Amino acid sequence: MSEKENKNLSALASVRNVGIIAHIDAGKTTLTEHFLFYTGKNYKVGEVDSGNTVMDYLEEERKRGITIVSAAATFEWNLKNSRHMMHLIDTPGHIDFTAEVERSLRVIDGAIVIFSAVEGVQAQSEKVWVQSDSYNVSKMAFINKLDRSGASFTRVLEEIRMKFPSAAVVPLQIPDGHESELKSVIDLVTMKSLYFEGENGEKVSQREIPANFAEKATAARKDMLDRLANISEAILELCLEEKEVGEDILREEIRKLVIGRKLVPVFCGAAKKNIGVQPILDAIAYYFPSPLDMRTITGHNPKTQEEITVSIEDKAFCGLVFKVVAGDSADLIYMRTYSGLIHPNEAVLNSRTGEKVRIKRLLRLYASNVESEEEVGPGDIIGVIGPSNTFTGDTLCAVNRPVALESIHFPEPIMSLAIEPKSSKDKDRLETCLGLLVREDPTFYFKKNESTGQVILSGMGELHLEIKTNRILKDYNLQARIGLPQVAFRETFRSPAETTGTFNRMMGEQFYSANARISFEPVPKLPGGIEVISEVKTKGTNIPEDWISSAKETLLNGLKTGGNWGYPLIYIRAKILDVSSADSKTAAGAISAAVLDAIQKAFSSGTIILEPIVRIDIVCPENFIGEISGYLQSKRAVINHIGSISNMKQLICEVPLSEMFGFSKSLPKISSGRAAFSMEPCGYQEISSADLERISQRNIDLSTSKYSH
Repeated sequence: MSEKENKNLSALASVRNVGIIAHIDAGKTTLTEHFLFYTGKNYKVGEVDSGNTVMDYLEEERKRGITIVSAAATFEWNLKNSRHMMHLIDTPGHIDFTAEVERSLRVIDGAIVIFSAVEGVQAQSEKVWVQSDSYNVSKMAFINKLDRSGASFTRVLEEIRMKFPSAAVVPLQIPDGHESELKSVIDLVTMKSLYFEGENGEKVSQREIPANFAEKATAARKDMLDRLANISEAILELCLEEKEVGEDILREEIRKLVIGRKLVPVFCGAAKKNIGVQPILDAIAYYFPSPLDMRTITGHNPKTQEEITVSIEDKAFCGLVFKVVAGDSADLIYMRTYSGLIHPNEAVLNSRTGEKVRIKRLLRLYASNVESEEEVGPGDIIGVIGPSNTFTGDTLCAVNRPVALESIHFPEPIMSLAIEPKSSKDKDRLETCLGLLVREDPTFYFKKNESTGQVILSGMGELHLEIKTNRILKDYNLQARIGLPQVAFRETFRSPAETTGTFNRMMGEQFYSANARISFEPVPKLPGGIEVISEVKTKGTNIPEDWISSAKETLLNGLKTGGNWGYPLIYIRAKILDVSSADSKTAAGAISAAVLDAIQKAFSSGTIILEPIVRIDIVCPENFIGEISGYLQSKRAVINHIGSISNMKQLICEVPLSEMFGFSKSLPKISSGRAAFSMEPCGYQEISSADLERISQRNIDLSTSKYSH
């Protein structure tokens, strides 16, 4: 390895790839804007309420005061005279934009999970925590908004521990005061009080812990050490010997535990009031992994499927595309690099398509702004201009070393609406702009209804589709008629079934025959929706492996295509019990045809229609809870919980998605604008024939009589 390459690798020790994840309105963008200000990337603190944030740069984001697309920024932070380069991704908190969270988690090494000190662990907080676990991302928690009325550090801390027991949740700070009395945060590692002074809290001063807080701080530090001793042998040994646990050994052990995902350290403050932000930047540098700590990633050869380990020391370039911002002339591609060096005008291979593509420009990302780079090494998050026919989840790699990294998997859309241009001359323009939107968003689909001529858009929810249609109308200046949303139904088998499919046909001069015996079992709430299993033993038999591979692929795709009512199937475990042929030379295609015949025969045993249901989490003043619960019960809701959070009431229920259209506008009227809610998909349930007829008739009435724009 050359001296230059060694230098590049050693520099990686100070690189951090970090994401901010949380429920909507927990303070993600506010924290990010303070990061940019304190690191000198911005001359003032952007405010969500004022619509002048750097990271929420889209017009829709600033108008609504929410994050819609993930934005990346690179900045440096000085910790004890050591410069740390941080690549930060700010993600949306609304469930409709979960794809933005999914793709960000795929490429970061550490995540800051923000919790509101008032609302605590909310629905999307749970969702993003579980998502981060699935990608093996190290985490730290920040309990924000401790200056607000009803804030409680202790309550939220216990709630985090209760909801997420897989790792030790240990505070490294406690607040000095709550609500309007919040003055500072007490650092339990250094046992100092941290005060944030100046117009924007830019000056951090360390002071002795106030006398009235000394006892509480001492008890909190002891609790911290006890909890760390349970998972760190080094700290346990010092505690047993009754020796002082110094700052250096504490930081070293905490870093190991965070990287090993055994520990989630907890910090606290109020970002909007400039309290507690700089210690988070310090903690990122101290505790989060660098790319050197995540040295390898597994992929496979796209042709042979042989497993390949990509190491940060490899000279051959490899990077994963995790976001595409579509443009008329060229796309801006967001990429995480894992090995090798890359330069402008260099050719790389898209392992999905097998095509050589050229990198025209390398860009350092800063929300909607970019700066050119002449060389980028491993462990970086960058922007790329040039590669065509490139989508989210594609691997770009060295031409002489083909490798495909694990792609990014996204949930299926649950809601649709119809759109058609007002003028026939705009049909091609509509398809062009939809093509751009689909390239950007893997959870947004469109297809043409041949019988009506309308284009059907599908997405993750009402807000998701509203944002997309607004872009069509405003960004692309295209006049269109837009129908109201409709839900995506599914089917499943009414009861278990076992069928044998057959195929017997002359094809050319060859006769092909095949049989496939398959069992189908409905399994409510089956993870993944469909599970295909083969119980056919090929070892020591004359059954080729490609027969089984073909049968499994056909079975999976056949169930997704549609049942008796034309809806894709879900919640089914299908087992291939046997495949056979009178002619051992039969083609794999004949096996596939027999599988399709078995599926069609199974449909005759009967299927039922399922409708999507959502989990609603509402927080409101007590005097509105009765009216809200009554409204929801009229919408076929099943109320699972009514409890208290501080001085507010919380209601959690499950309700059919089809009943929730317009709920975001109805709730403020019912609660005089004082209720907040979150909604997330939680599966499917059988719909009665009466409800199906009512919903179908309503959709017909809406689609024929009510168009907007």
